Amino acid sequence: MKKPKVTLDFIKLSPVNKASHYHTVIDHMSNNPLYPSPDASMIDAQTVVDALGKAILAAADGGHIAISALNDAVASADAVFRILAAYVERIALGDETSILSSGFHFSKQPVSRNKETLVAKDGSHSGSVQLDTLRIDRGVTYVWQMCKGKLPDNDNGWVQIGITTQASFEISNLDIATIYYFRVAAVTPDGIQDFSAPVMKVVQ
Repeated sequence: MKKPKVTLDFIKLSPVNKASHYHTVIDHMSNNPLYPSPDASMIDAQTVVDALGKAILAAADGGHIAISALNDAVASADAVFRILAAYVERIALGDETSILSSGFHFSKQPVSRNKETLVAKDGSHSGSVQLDTLRIDRGVTYVWQMCKGKLPDNDNGWVQIGITTQASFEISNLDIATIYYFRVAAVTPDGIQDFSAPVMKVVQ
């Protein structure tokens, strides 16, 4: 039986989803005892992801120069995370749990997409975002949170923006051409469940 390998599925993602995925990898690999000496440092990884986020914002107006700069930022970020993916594969030696702990996906795992957990898309008017998640079995309510600009270091950096009985929520009056991150958790009779992976959205 072939051992699972770290996939490079992130290469096919859009710039916005790349940045969200790369943030997840950084969060998982930072201070992870399984990966003490990555071939590309977490500082380098954070630097290219920050540059990617700025390029995404700058390209929001569709200018040729900004789009070219975005393509360069994407290429730089992809290069760093290819190095990290190769490092994880070398250290994990096909162990699925070890690979998942890095934030990357492995070849035998069904590829999860943001739309299967949480989707952030343009809302009904400028400055609004429509959030949709899967309805959870026994879910009574859903808690929606957001942060602005970059992912916070801990849960204290998240702001609660609503509690609904529906698996959807629209938030308005956000700053145009600004990066926001969103997450959601279902509340069941057993208590509040884990929050979803953050999803990034540039507000239009």
